[in-house]
Amino acid sequence: MPIHDWTRLEPGDFHHFHQAWVVNLTNALNSGLLPPEYMALTEQVTGRPIPDVVTLHTRTPKGDPGGIAVAEAPPTARVIAKFEKINYAKRADRVVIRHGRGKVVAIIEIVSPGNKDSRNAIRTFVEKAADILNQGVNLLVVDLFPPTPRDPHGIHKAIWDEFGDEPFEAPPGKSLTVASYIGGDLPTAYVESVGVGDPLPSLPIFLSETRYIPAPLEATYLEAWAVFPALLKELIDPTTC
Repeated sequence: MPIHDWTRLEPGDFHHFHQAWVVNLTNALNSGLLPPEYMALTEQVTGRPIPDVVTLHTRTPKGDPGGIAVAEAPPTARVIAKFEKINYAKRADRVVIRHGRGKVVAIIEIVSPGNKDSRNAIRTFVEKAADILNQGVNLLVVDLFPPTPRDPHGIHKAIWDEFGDEPFEAPPGKSLTVASYIGGDLPTAYVESVGVGDPLPSLPIFLSETRYIPAPLEATYLEAWAVFPALLKELIDPTTC
């Protein structure tokens, strides 16, 4: 299923799709993609603005820890970036991320128009993402909306600038972003730039620095699209109705 041009609909329309997509993502993770010692939950309070999906490590694994070993099958992306110098000021500012069901190891955020509609909104989102990474929690960000004056080079560049100044330019016609991050003192980013009409890439959801699972973005997007109201589908993609 190619990515649709969500700028053709109202923010509330995407919010409806967003909610279905988040639930589908969580269900897919809990239906065998995550190892047995992990669980995914939607919209949980973790000590900061509520994230879309939280992945928790609930108990010590018995035997094989599950997931794909980075050393055996390194994940790939168009851009892979890593900082080599610890930002001690950011380390001191860490805000604890907690959940009563287990250790928070990964968070998924699907960007909504409201996250980018004002300077304050984008700063809140970017600071939230940076706090997550500074806490050592891994992060997957999906942004299906083009850059705005508040994030002129896209959401990844806005987040990455919280750690240092590195150049980043998306290819022509690929202004949308899917980015996976390993959190910690030296964060690592795996970034794919995509455009309307492209399939969604299956970037990693990192369970630790050494293990990950592929994010089921394309399949769960398709499931959410299948039950999206027909009248709204006609506005965004008449060929599907």
